[in-house]
Amino acid sequence: MRAVDLIQKKKEGKSHTQEEIKFLVENYTKGNIEDYQMSAWLMAVCFQGLNDEETAYLTQAFVESGDILDFSKISSNIADKHSTGGVGDKVTLALIPILAQLDVYTAKLSGRGLGFTGGTIDKLEAIPNFKTELTNEEFFKQISDIKVAISSQSPNLTPADGKIYALRDVTATVDNKSLICASVVSKKIASGANSIVLDVKYGSGAFLKTPQEARELGDLMIKTGKLLNRNIDVVISSMEQPLGFSVGNSLEVIEALEFLKGNYKEDLYEITLELAIKTLLNCKKATTKEEAKAMVDLVIKNGSALNKFKEIIAHQKGNTEVIEDYSLFEIGKNKTEIKANKDGYISKLIALDVAHAAKLLGAGRDKKSDSIDFGAGIILNKKIGDKVQKDDVVMELYYNDVSQTKLNDSIKIAQSSFEIQEEEFEKPKLIY
Repeated sequence: MRAVDLIQKKKEGKSHTQEEIKFLVENYTKGNIEDYQMSAWLMAVCFQGLNDEETAYLTQAFVESGDILDFSKISSNIADKHSTGGVGDKVTLALIPILAQLDVYTAKLSGRGLGFTGGTIDKLEAIPNFKTELTNEEFFKQISDIKVAISSQSPNLTPADGKIYALRDVTATVDNKSLICASVVSKKIASGANSIVLDVKYGSGAFLKTPQEARELGDLMIKTGKLLNRNIDVVISSMEQPLGFSVGNSLEVIEALEFLKGNYKEDLYEITLELAIKTLLNCKKATTKEEAKAMVDLVIKNGSALNKFKEIIAHQKGNTEVIEDYSLFEIGKNKTEIKANKDGYISKLIALDVAHAAKLLGAGRDKKSDSIDFGAGIILNKKIGDKVQKDDVVMELYYNDVSQTKLNDSIKIAQSSFEIQEEEFEKPKLIY
Protein backbone atom coordinates (compact mmCIF):
# COMPACT_ATOMS: atom_id res chain seq x y z
CA MET A 1 0.00 0.00 0.00
CA ARG A 2 1.35 3.45 -0.92
CA ALA A 3 0.21 6.90 0.16
CA VAL A 4 0.36 8.24 -3.42
CA ASP A 5 -2.10 5.58 -4.59
CA LEU A 6 -4.54 6.45 -1.82
CA ILE A 7 -4.26 10.16 -2.66
CA GLN A 8 -5.05 9.31 -6.28
CA LYS A 9 -7.97 7.12 -5.22
CA LYS A 10 -9.59 9.87 -3.16
CA LYS A 11 -8.83 12.47 -5.86
CA GLU A 12 -10.93 10.33 -8.20
CA GLY A 13 -13.79 10.30 -5.67
CA LYS A 14 -13.48 6.62 -4.77
CA SER A 15 -14.12 5.22 -1.28
CA HIS A 16 -11.43 3.96 1.06
CA THR A 17 -11.49 0.69 2.98
CA GLN A 18 -10.94 0.68 6.74
CA GLU A 19 -7.46 -0.80 6.18
CA GLU A 20 -6.52 2.04 3.82
CA ILE A 21 -7.54 4.77 6.25
CA LYS A 22 -5.80 2.97 9.11
CA PHE A 23 -2.65 2.76 6.96
CA LEU A 24 -2.72 6.50 6.26
CA VAL A 25 -3.28 7.50 9.89
CA GLU A 26 -0.79 5.05 11.42
CA ASN A 27 2.01 5.82 8.99
CA TYR A 28 1.55 9.58 9.12
CA THR A 29 1.63 9.46 12.93
CA LYS A 30 4.86 7.42 12.80
CA GLY A 31 6.45 9.81 10.29
CA ASN A 32 6.45 7.36 7.39
CA ILE A 33 4.13 9.58 5.34
CA GLU A 34 5.29 13.14 4.64
CA ASP A 35 3.34 16.30 5.53
CA TYR A 36 2.95 17.16 1.85
CA GLN A 37 1.37 13.77 1.13
CA MET A 38 -1.10 14.01 4.03
CA SER A 39 -1.86 17.60 2.96
CA ALA A 40 -2.71 16.38 -0.54
CA TRP A 41 -4.98 13.67 0.84
CA LEU A 42 -6.75 16.13 3.15
CA MET A 43 -7.37 18.50 0.26
CA ALA A 44 -8.71 15.61 -1.83
CA VAL A 45 -11.08 14.81 1.06
CA CYS A 46 -12.26 18.44 1.11
CA PHE A 47 -13.10 18.26 -2.61
CA GLN A 48 -14.45 14.69 -2.81
CA GLY A 49 -15.69 14.05 0.75
CA LEU A 50 -15.81 10.97 2.95
CA ASN A 51 -18.90 8.80 3.25
CA ASP A 52 -20.37 7.81 6.63
CA GLU A 53 -18.35 4.60 6.86
CA GLU A 54 -15.08 6.33 5.92
CA THR A 55 -15.76 9.00 8.56
CA ALA A 56 -16.25 6.27 11.18
CA TYR A 57 -13.05 4.51 10.03
CA LEU A 58 -11.09 7.76 10.37
CA THR A 59 -12.59 8.40 13.82
CA GLN A 60 -11.68 4.87 14.97
CA ALA A 61 -8.13 5.24 13.61
CA PHE A 62 -7.71 8.46 15.60
CA VAL A 63 -8.99 6.72 18.76
CA GLU A 64 -6.62 3.78 18.33
CA SER A 65 -3.58 6.00 17.76
CA GLY A 66 -3.13 6.58 21.52
CA ASP A 67 -4.42 5.82 25.00
CA ILE A 68 -8.07 4.96 25.60
CA LEU A 69 -9.38 5.71 29.08
CA ASP A 70 -11.58 3.04 30.67
CA PHE A 71 -13.92 4.01 33.52
CA SER A 72 -15.93 0.78 33.52
CA LYS A 73 -14.80 -0.03 37.07
CA ILE A 74 -16.26 3.28 38.28
CA SER A 75 -19.50 3.42 36.30
CA SER A 76 -21.15 2.00 33.21
CA ASN A 77 -22.32 5.53 32.34
CA ILE A 78 -19.64 8.18 31.80
CA ALA A 79 -20.87 11.45 30.36
CA ASP A 80 -19.09 14.14 28.40
CA LYS A 81 -20.14 17.33 26.69
CA HIS A 82 -18.43 19.22 23.91
CA SER A 83 -19.03 22.50 22.13
CA THR A 84 -17.77 23.19 18.63
CA GLY A 85 -16.60 26.57 19.88
CA GLY A 86 -18.01 30.02 20.36
CA VAL A 87 -17.77 33.41 22.04
CA GLY A 88 -18.55 33.72 25.74
CA ASP A 89 -19.31 29.98 25.94
CA LYS A 90 -18.82 29.13 29.61
CA VAL A 91 -21.44 26.34 29.57
CA THR A 92 -18.97 23.67 30.73
CA LEU A 93 -18.29 25.62 33.94
CA ALA A 94 -22.02 25.84 34.67
CA LEU A 95 -23.07 22.40 33.44
CA ILE A 96 -20.44 20.02 34.80
CA PRO A 97 -21.02 20.76 38.53
CA ILE A 98 -24.79 20.35 37.98
CA LEU A 99 -24.38 16.93 36.36
CA ALA A 100 -21.95 15.71 39.01
CA GLN A 101 -24.29 16.85 41.78
CA LEU A 102 -27.06 14.88 40.05
CA ASP A 103 -25.04 11.65 40.26
CA VAL A 104 -23.72 11.70 36.68
CA TYR A 105 -20.06 10.67 36.39
CA THR A 106 -18.46 13.25 34.12
CA ALA A 107 -14.97 12.95 32.61
CA LYS A 108 -14.27 16.32 30.98
CA LEU A 109 -11.17 16.88 28.89
CA SER A 110 -10.97 20.42 27.57
CA GLY A 111 -8.66 22.61 25.55
CA ARG A 112 -7.31 26.12 25.36
CA GLY A 113 -8.70 28.94 23.30
CA LEU A 114 -7.32 29.76 19.88
CA GLY A 115 -8.40 32.46 17.46
CA PHE A 116 -11.88 33.77 18.31
CA THR A 117 -12.99 30.80 20.45
CA GLY A 118 -12.43 30.71 24.20
CA GLY A 119 -10.97 27.66 25.96
CA THR A 120 -12.27 26.08 29.16
CA ILE A 121 -8.74 25.37 30.40
CA ASP A 122 -7.78 29.05 30.12
CA LYS A 123 -10.91 30.00 32.04
CA LEU A 124 -10.18 27.53 34.83
CA GLU A 125 -6.59 28.80 35.08
CA ALA A 126 -8.05 32.23 35.88
CA ILE A 127 -8.89 30.65 39.27
CA PRO A 128 -5.74 31.16 41.37
CA ASN A 129 -3.63 27.96 41.65
CA PHE A 130 -6.18 25.78 39.81
CA LYS A 131 -4.42 22.68 38.48
CA THR A 132 -5.58 21.83 34.96
CA GLU A 133 -3.00 19.18 34.09
CA LEU A 134 -4.02 15.95 35.82
CA THR A 135 -2.26 12.64 35.33
CA ASN A 136 -4.44 9.71 34.27
CA GLU A 137 -4.24 8.42 37.84
CA GLU A 138 -5.31 11.78 39.33
CA PHE A 139 -8.09 12.07 36.76
CA PHE A 140 -9.45 8.59 37.59
CA LYS A 141 -9.20 9.09 41.35
CA GLN A 142 -11.02 12.43 41.31
CA ILE A 143 -13.85 11.04 39.21
CA SER A 144 -14.10 8.09 41.58
CA ASP A 145 -14.08 10.40 44.62
CA ILE A 146 -16.36 13.27 43.56
CA LYS A 147 -17.83 12.03 40.21
CA VAL A 148 -16.14 14.76 38.14
CA ALA A 149 -12.81 16.07 36.93
CA ILE A 150 -11.87 18.67 34.32
CA SER A 151 -8.42 18.40 32.82
CA SER A 152 -6.43 19.46 29.78
CA GLN A 153 -6.12 16.77 27.16
CA SER A 154 -3.27 14.30 27.51
CA PRO A 155 -0.88 14.26 24.53
CA ASN A 156 -1.29 10.47 24.55
CA LEU A 157 -4.99 10.73 23.66
CA THR A 158 -5.68 10.74 19.90
CA PRO A 159 -2.14 11.90 18.96
CA ALA A 160 -2.94 11.26 15.28
CA ASP A 161 -5.74 13.81 15.42
CA GLY A 162 -3.44 16.32 17.11
CA LYS A 163 -0.81 15.94 14.39
CA ILE A 164 -3.33 16.02 11.55
CA TYR A 165 -5.24 18.96 13.03
CA ALA A 166 -2.05 21.03 13.15
CA LEU A 167 -1.63 20.29 9.44
CA ARG A 168 -5.29 21.11 8.67
CA ASP A 169 -4.88 24.45 10.44
CA VAL A 170 -2.19 25.59 7.98
CA THR A 171 -3.55 23.98 4.79
CA ALA A 172 -7.12 25.43 4.74
CA THR A 173 -8.65 22.00 5.40
CA VAL A 174 -10.27 22.71 8.78
CA ASP A 175 -13.87 23.14 7.65
CA ASN A 176 -14.62 19.70 6.13
CA LYS A 177 -17.46 18.15 8.15
CA SER A 178 -16.06 14.60 8.15
CA LEU A 179 -12.69 15.85 9.39
CA ILE A 180 -14.38 17.94 12.10
CA CYS A 181 -16.54 14.97 13.12
CA ALA A 182 -13.62 12.54 13.34
CA SER A 183 -11.57 15.03 15.37
CA VAL A 184 -14.32 15.80 17.91
CA VAL A 185 -15.84 12.34 18.30
CA SER A 186 -12.50 10.52 18.55
CA LYS A 187 -11.46 12.66 21.53
CA LYS A 188 -14.74 11.98 23.30
CA ILE A 189 -14.44 8.21 22.76
CA ALA A 190 -10.76 8.08 23.76
CA SER A 191 -11.53 9.99 26.94
CA GLY A 192 -13.79 7.16 28.08
CA ALA A 193 -17.23 8.69 27.55
CA ASN A 194 -20.11 6.52 26.38
CA SER A 195 -22.86 9.15 26.72
CA ILE A 196 -21.89 12.21 24.72
CA VAL A 197 -23.83 15.43 24.16
CA LEU A 198 -22.49 17.83 21.55
CA ASP A 199 -23.38 21.50 21.21
CA VAL A 200 -22.94 22.27 17.51
CA LYS A 201 -22.95 26.03 16.98
CA TYR A 202 -23.61 28.16 13.93
CA GLY A 203 -23.42 31.88 13.23
CA SER A 204 -20.91 34.72 13.05
CA GLY A 205 -19.08 33.47 16.13
CA ALA A 206 -18.84 29.83 15.03
CA PHE A 207 -16.95 27.82 12.42
CA LEU A 208 -20.25 26.86 10.76
CA LYS A 209 -22.25 29.81 9.48
CA THR A 210 -25.76 28.38 8.91
CA PRO A 211 -28.10 26.12 10.91
CA GLN A 212 -28.27 23.82 7.89
CA GLU A 213 -24.48 23.25 7.99
CA ALA A 214 -24.69 22.62 11.73
CA ARG A 215 -27.53 20.13 11.19
CA GLU A 216 -25.46 18.23 8.62
CA LEU A 217 -22.51 18.01 11.02
CA GLY A 218 -24.78 17.01 13.91
CA ASP A 219 -26.38 14.23 11.88
CA LEU A 220 -22.94 12.97 10.82
CA MET A 221 -21.73 12.91 14.44
CA ILE A 222 -24.79 10.91 15.53
CA LYS A 223 -24.28 8.41 12.68
CA THR A 224 -20.58 8.09 13.51
CA GLY A 225 -21.43 7.42 17.15
CA LYS A 226 -23.88 4.67 16.18
CA LEU A 227 -21.32 3.01 13.91
CA LEU A 228 -18.84 3.04 16.82
CA ASN A 229 -21.37 1.98 19.49
CA ARG A 230 -21.53 5.32 21.27
CA ASN A 231 -24.66 7.23 22.28
CA ILE A 232 -24.26 10.73 20.83
CA ASP A 233 -26.91 13.42 21.12
CA VAL A 234 -26.71 16.87 19.55
CA VAL A 235 -28.00 20.36 20.30
CA ILE A 236 -27.76 22.92 17.49
CA SER A 237 -27.51 26.46 18.83
CA SER A 238 -26.92 29.97 17.54
CA MET A 239 -23.69 31.89 18.04
CA GLU A 240 -24.79 35.05 16.22
CA GLN A 241 -24.22 36.95 19.47
CA PRO A 242 -22.01 36.04 22.47
CA LEU A 243 -23.45 33.67 25.04
CA GLY A 244 -24.29 35.22 28.41
CA PHE A 245 -23.00 38.65 29.39
CA SER A 246 -19.21 38.22 29.54
CA VAL A 247 -16.32 37.45 27.19
CA GLY A 248 -12.91 36.90 28.75
CA ASN A 249 -11.45 34.37 31.16
CA SER A 250 -11.89 35.76 34.70
CA LEU A 251 -15.14 37.46 33.73
CA GLU A 252 -16.59 34.21 32.38
CA VAL A 253 -15.70 32.24 35.52
CA ILE A 254 -17.43 34.90 37.61
CA GLU A 255 -20.49 34.62 35.35
CA ALA A 256 -20.49 30.82 35.80
CA LEU A 257 -20.35 31.25 39.58
CA GLU A 258 -23.23 33.73 39.42
CA PHE A 259 -25.15 31.22 37.30
CA LEU A 260 -24.74 28.57 39.99
CA LYS A 261 -25.98 31.14 42.51
CA GLY A 262 -29.14 31.54 40.42
CA ASN A 263 -28.22 34.84 38.76
CA TYR A 264 -28.00 34.35 35.03
CA LYS A 265 -28.88 35.53 31.55
CA GLU A 266 -31.75 33.65 29.95
CA ASP A 267 -29.66 32.35 27.04
CA LEU A 268 -26.99 30.74 29.22
CA TYR A 269 -29.69 29.02 31.27
CA GLU A 270 -31.53 27.81 28.16
CA ILE A 271 -28.55 26.07 26.55
CA THR A 272 -27.17 24.69 29.84
CA LEU A 273 -30.60 23.29 30.73
CA GLU A 274 -31.02 21.69 27.28
CA LEU A 275 -27.63 19.95 27.52
CA ALA A 276 -28.30 18.86 31.10
CA ILE A 277 -31.71 17.41 30.22
CA LYS A 278 -30.30 15.38 27.31
CA THR A 279 -27.50 14.03 29.50
CA LEU A 280 -29.80 13.12 32.39
CA LEU A 281 -32.16 11.29 30.04
CA ASN A 282 -29.32 9.48 28.25
CA CYS A 283 -27.78 8.39 31.58
CA LYS A 284 -31.22 7.31 32.84
CA LYS A 285 -31.12 9.68 35.81
CA ALA A 286 -34.49 11.10 34.73
CA THR A 287 -37.37 9.67 32.71
CA THR A 288 -38.93 12.88 31.37
CA LYS A 289 -37.74 16.34 30.35
CA GLU A 290 -39.92 17.86 33.07
CA GLU A 291 -38.33 15.69 35.75
CA ALA A 292 -34.83 16.51 34.49
CA LYS A 293 -35.56 20.26 34.48
CA ALA A 294 -36.86 20.10 38.06
CA MET A 295 -33.68 18.29 39.13
CA VAL A 296 -31.46 20.94 37.54
CA ASP A 297 -33.43 23.83 39.01
CA LEU A 298 -33.30 22.27 42.48
CA VAL A 299 -29.50 21.89 42.66
CA ILE A 300 -29.10 25.50 41.52
CA LYS A 301 -31.70 26.78 43.98
CA ASN A 302 -30.40 24.87 47.02
CA GLY A 303 -26.75 25.76 46.30
CA SER A 304 -25.52 22.17 46.01
CA ALA A 305 -24.29 22.61 42.42
CA LEU A 306 -22.25 25.63 43.56
CA ASN A 307 -20.83 23.52 46.38
CA LYS A 308 -19.87 20.86 43.82
CA PHE A 309 -17.97 23.48 41.82
CA LYS A 310 -16.22 24.46 45.07
CA GLU A 311 -15.35 20.78 45.55
CA ILE A 312 -13.86 20.62 42.04
CA ILE A 313 -11.76 23.72 42.75
CA ALA A 314 -10.55 22.28 46.07
CA HIS A 315 -9.60 18.90 44.58
CA GLN A 316 -7.69 20.62 41.78
CA LYS A 317 -5.76 22.81 44.26
CA GLY A 318 -7.49 26.08 43.38
CA ASN A 319 -8.39 28.87 45.79
CA THR A 320 -11.99 28.17 46.86
CA GLU A 321 -12.33 31.66 48.36
CA VAL A 322 -13.04 32.96 44.84
CA ILE A 323 -16.57 31.56 45.26
CA GLU A 324 -17.42 34.50 47.49
CA ASP A 325 -14.60 36.97 46.88
CA TYR A 326 -14.36 37.96 43.23
CA SER A 327 -11.55 40.40 44.01
CA LEU A 328 -9.24 37.38 44.03
CA PHE A 329 -9.63 37.17 40.27
CA GLU A 330 -7.45 39.21 37.95
CA ILE A 331 -9.74 41.86 36.44
CA GLY A 332 -8.51 44.56 34.08
CA LYS A 333 -7.66 47.70 36.02
CA ASN A 334 -8.81 49.93 33.17
CA LYS A 335 -12.35 50.22 31.82
CA THR A 336 -13.82 51.88 28.71
CA GLU A 337 -17.57 52.15 28.19
CA ILE A 338 -19.17 51.72 24.78
CA LYS A 339 -22.46 53.62 24.60
CA ALA A 340 -25.55 53.65 22.42
CA ASN A 341 -25.67 56.52 19.94
CA LYS A 342 -29.48 56.62 19.75
CA ASP A 343 -32.71 55.25 21.23
CA GLY A 344 -34.11 51.94 20.04
CA TYR A 345 -33.52 48.19 20.28
CA ILE A 346 -30.31 46.23 19.78
CA SER A 347 -30.92 44.49 16.44
CA LYS A 348 -27.46 42.99 15.90
CA LEU A 349 -24.54 42.03 18.16
CA ILE A 350 -21.89 40.33 16.08
CA ALA A 351 -20.19 37.63 18.15
CA LEU A 352 -17.07 37.52 16.00
CA ASP A 353 -16.52 41.27 16.36
CA VAL A 354 -16.93 41.13 20.14
CA ALA A 355 -14.41 38.28 20.25
CA HIS A 356 -11.98 40.23 18.09
CA ALA A 357 -12.28 43.30 20.33
CA ALA A 358 -11.69 41.17 23.45
CA LYS A 359 -8.67 39.47 21.87
CA LEU A 360 -7.06 42.82 21.07
CA LEU A 361 -7.39 43.66 24.78
CA GLY A 362 -5.40 40.51 25.62
CA ALA A 363 -8.17 37.97 26.28
CA GLY A 364 -7.24 35.60 23.44
CA ARG A 365 -4.33 34.27 21.42
CA ASP A 366 -3.37 33.79 17.78
CA LYS A 367 -0.78 31.07 18.41
CA LYS A 368 -0.79 28.37 21.08
CA SER A 369 2.43 29.84 22.47
CA ASP A 370 0.86 33.29 23.04
CA SER A 371 0.20 34.37 26.61
CA ILE A 372 -3.19 35.75 27.61
CA ASP A 373 -4.35 38.32 30.14
CA PHE A 374 -6.91 36.62 32.40
CA GLY A 375 -8.29 40.01 33.42
CA ALA A 376 -9.00 41.30 29.93
CA GLY A 377 -12.46 41.03 28.45
CA ILE A 378 -15.85 42.55 27.78
CA ILE A 379 -19.06 42.72 29.81
CA LEU A 380 -22.25 43.07 27.77
CA ASN A 381 -24.95 45.16 29.38
CA LYS A 382 -27.32 44.78 26.42
CA LYS A 383 -28.12 41.87 24.09
CA ILE A 384 -30.14 41.50 20.89
CA GLY A 385 -33.73 42.67 21.46
CA ASP A 386 -32.92 44.79 24.51
CA LYS A 387 -34.21 48.36 24.64
CA VAL A 388 -31.64 51.15 24.87
CA GLN A 389 -31.64 54.90 25.20
CA LYS A 390 -29.01 57.21 23.81
CA ASP A 391 -25.82 57.09 25.96
CA ASP A 392 -26.82 53.82 27.69
CA VAL A 393 -23.74 51.65 28.25
CA VAL A 394 -23.98 48.71 25.84
CA MET A 395 -20.68 47.10 26.85
CA GLU A 396 -17.66 47.63 29.07
CA LEU A 397 -14.10 46.88 27.96
CA TYR A 398 -11.65 45.72 30.67
CA TYR A 399 -7.90 45.70 30.06
CA ASN A 400 -4.48 46.14 31.64
CA ASP A 401 -1.29 46.84 29.70
CA VAL A 402 -2.31 47.10 26.07
CA SER A 403 -0.87 49.35 23.37
CA GLN A 404 -2.81 52.45 22.41
CA THR A 405 -3.12 51.15 18.86
CA LYS A 406 -4.71 47.86 19.98
CA LEU A 407 -6.97 49.71 22.43
CA ASN A 408 -8.15 52.11 19.73
CA ASP A 409 -8.77 49.21 17.34
CA SER A 410 -10.68 47.30 20.03
CA ILE A 411 -12.89 50.31 20.80
CA LYS A 412 -13.59 50.86 17.09
CA ILE A 413 -14.55 47.21 16.55
CA ALA A 414 -16.70 47.14 19.70
CA GLN A 415 -18.55 50.29 18.58
CA SER A 416 -19.35 48.76 15.19
CA SER A 417 -20.23 45.29 16.59
CA PHE A 418 -23.85 46.23 17.32
CA GLU A 419 -26.70 47.97 15.54
CA ILE A 420 -29.80 49.72 16.88
CA GLN A 421 -33.20 49.92 15.20
CA GLU A 422 -36.23 51.96 16.22
CA GLU A 423 -38.89 49.23 16.14
CA GLU A 424 -39.23 46.48 18.74
CA PHE A 425 -38.92 42.95 17.34
CA GLU A 426 -39.05 39.32 18.43
CA LYS A 427 -35.77 38.03 19.86
CA PRO A 428 -34.10 35.33 17.72
CA LYS A 429 -34.16 31.69 18.82
CA LEU A 430 -31.05 30.33 20.56
CA ILE A 431 -31.68 26.61 20.01
CA TYR A 432 -32.38 25.54 16.45
